[in-house]
Amino acid sequence: MQRLADKVSAYFVPSVVLIATASAMFWYFVGGIGLAFSLLAFVSVVIIACPCALGIATPAALLVGTGKGAENGILIKGGDQLEEARKINTVIFDKTGTLTKGQPSVTDIVPIGKLSEIQILGYAGAVEKGSEHPLAEAVVSAAQAKSVPLSDPSGFEALPGLGVKATVEGREVLLGNLELMSNFSVPVEEYSERVGELQNQGKTVTFLAVDRQPSAILGLADTVKESSATSVRALKKMGLEVIMLTGDNERTAKAIAQTLGIDTIIANVRPDQKEDIVRKLQTSGKKVAMVGDGINDAPALAAADVGIAIGSGTDVAKETGGIVLIKDDMTDVPKAIDLSRATVSKIKQNLLWAFLYNVALIPVAAGVLVPFLGPGIYQVLPLLAGAAMAISSVTVVSNSLLLRRFNPRI
Repeated sequence: MQRLADKVSAYFVPSVVLIATASAMFWYFVGGIGLAFSLLAFVSVVIIACPCALGIATPAALLVGTGKGAENGILIKGGDQLEEARKINTVIFDKTGTLTKGQPSVTDIVPIGKLSEIQILGYAGAVEKGSEHPLAEAVVSAAQAKSVPLSDPSGFEALPGLGVKATVEGREVLLGNLELMSNFSVPVEEYSERVGELQNQGKTVTFLAVDRQPSAILGLADTVKESSATSVRALKKMGLEVIMLTGDNERTAKAIAQTLGIDTIIANVRPDQKEDIVRKLQTSGKKVAMVGDGINDAPALAAADVGIAIGSGTDVAKETGGIVLIKDDMTDVPKAIDLSRATVSKIKQNLLWAFLYNVALIPVAAGVLVPFLGPGIYQVLPLLAGAAMAISSVTVVSNSLLLRRFNPRI
């Protein structure tokens, strides 16, 4: 909008100089009011049309809007992000660490082989020692809670979207989802009923295989943030579509989405697919905001029309996002969009005032009142024009400062 105002000014200023010159020449050659009054007509038009209000209409509102955002724990990195947020019609949430607390715990250990529960935790904890994923931390914590000694794995390999693979005490250990088991020809199909029960409870299911033999099913659950459901309700009330992205299977995703009131879910998403999903939605004509916290969310945050990063997330995510939620409160997402709408509304009011002011007063300065009040009006009109020009700028700034009274309707 600032660029639009600059473009208008590029045509506006030469037009004003032309009108001022034409006015002076008209009154001198046609109106015959003399050189002094003709020059005063020129000066009056130039002063009253000075586009100060037009130039500060946008930055004044953006300055107050970004300041108000900071007061509410919403760090907005640029005016373009604040302006773009009001166009959003689709909000995508990453699940783990965004809608949930990102602190899962192991809730179920189901042996399906010859290993004991302690041995299962020993292998699972050892292979996860080299991973930084929240689910890995949960497995390691479960092993440590039972004082299970964890060996150092060798040949550790993280398989994005699938799980991990390593050698523990000379045995090949796989820990991951059904697709990982399938890729390594580990037969786990007969346990689908038990897996389904866990997934229907909203738990993430992980398989443990030792030497490519199924050994255990682990159920892990993450706690939903208290603010997530409130945020989703507020966004839907604002007329926005809410989508949840997750690497979990569809059953688990549906259980969590139902808790939060989210109607659209995209499950079984690998980290490298998130950006593609954002771009696909944009191609269909949607304005997309992506909310995430992890390293694997960064490409999607960059691709989205507005990237919203969680303050407690990774540095990469916070660097990539155009808006950062400092308080880790999901209700700040609708607050940021509401603030964007309020700020852009103020910008439009400012621009409207600046244009109407010039349209209404330029004819007065050009001499439309001379036939009624005589040329003597030009003895005071330049002074009045200067005052009016200053008042227009004060009005724009004052209108922008009214944003300080903004209270999010969440």
